[in-house]
Amino acid sequence: MIKYLLAGLMLILGLSLGFWAGRLNDSQNPAAIGEKKPLYYRHPMNPKVTSMTPAKDEMGMDYVPVYAEQPSIAAPESGKILYYRHPMGAADTSALPKKDEMGMDYLPVYEKELVNAGQIQISPEKIQKLGVKTETLAKRTLTRSIRALGGIQVDERRVHAVTTKFEGWISRLYVNSTGQAVKRGQPLLEVYSPELITAQQEYLIARQAQQALQQSSDQARGTAENLADNALQRLHYWDIAPAQLQRLQTRQQPLDTLPLQSPVNGVVLEKPAQEGMRFMPGELLFRIADLSSVWLVIEVFEQDIGEVRLGQVAQVHINAYPDRLFSGKVEFIYPTLTAETRTVKVRVELPNIEGLLKPGLYGSVTLAALTDKSACLAVPDSAVIDSGARQVVLIQKAEGRFEPRVVKLGLQADGYWEVLAGLDEGDEVVSRANFLIDAESNLKSALNGLDNVDSHETQHGDH
Repeated sequence: MIKYLLAGLMLILGLSLGFWAGRLNDSQNPAAIGEKKPLYYRHPMNPKVTSMTPAKDEMGMDYVPVYAEQPSIAAPESGKILYYRHPMGAADTSALPKKDEMGMDYLPVYEKELVNAGQIQISPEKIQKLGVKTETLAKRTLTRSIRALGGIQVDERRVHAVTTKFEGWISRLYVNSTGQAVKRGQPLLEVYSPELITAQQEYLIARQAQQALQQSSDQARGTAENLADNALQRLHYWDIAPAQLQRLQTRQQPLDTLPLQSPVNGVVLEKPAQEGMRFMPGELLFRIADLSSVWLVIEVFEQDIGEVRLGQVAQVHINAYPDRLFSGKVEFIYPTLTAETRTVKVRVELPNIEGLLKPGLYGSVTLAALTDKSACLAVPDSAVIDSGARQVVLIQKAEGRFEPRVVKLGLQADGYWEVLAGLDEGDEVVSRANFLIDAESNLKSALNGLDNVDSHETQHGDH
């Protein structure tokens, strides 16, 4: 009997030990409990952005699951809610709680978050991917340059028309093509004119009378001398060269033809003269231009014309000579503005000793403006985001943290903008990839945050 009682007790004890050993093993085996189910999934870089289903962020990283055992993200323990912002960072805010188009709750912005209300957070990996570059804001001297385009023209003051003051015929042409270079005093053509022959004969008769009356009274000699001088002066007024007059006086007989000479060194622009042609007084025979100095007429925009002054030095690049730099001076500013292009013509005088500057060539001019800015705070052109309504610059506050600043700009020169307000010397401004930061992190949302903060502070101050 005692034997069977002991056997029963041993059986009960073994079953009890087996039951508790199994419970102990189950508590140590997670599979025995079953797979834990996440409550929701959160953004890997921004815990406030959540999803009820698995998702990926903009860089392809998986959202992190949040289980019941994990502590939830606590909202600020104190502080008044200023407004609610879009959970995905869109440029939309609300004064009251609401949901976005996907049913997600707008996130509250507390007073304690005022310090970071207008800032942008970007991961170091993304900064490297975007190629963000920064520059320390400093003072610099700005020299504004005015650039304009134009073409080479003949200096109108150096154009000469070859005409005669008498009627005649062209017996011979020495210069018979346009574009031909001529020298001052070079014969252009030979002319025959009955009027010239008559004038020469009158002079010779007056000379003979003057010589015949050498023994006569003073009045007779004076009259003969005046007749001879007047006849010679008449030939001089008709542009007969002094050498030809000297020849007439030496030979004591009229010349059948007389040459017309070039009045200047230059190039023949027009040549209506033809050999054997009859011409009348004042009729154009040659048009000759002196090209030792030419004009470059440029078009300057009306917003720049106030910086142009007479005598201003101009650096000229001619397309035909890309390796040469020519220098001239502003010689004239035209008094009218071209309404179609909103430009004013400016004339630059250029020396042309080598003859390289040919009328019709195209070139560009750089004028150094007289209103230079010395030692002013300047920001690179590439750092400014211009929306039309305002200009914004991104400031790097810390590694991966940026803040947009609305700035007031002044003069633009040398690839920089003068900063009148909004920035301080030593600020780290984003000079490269700022537009990519704008697109990636929604700069408009950050600026709206700044506007909302300003509006709240204004209303709070009014109360």
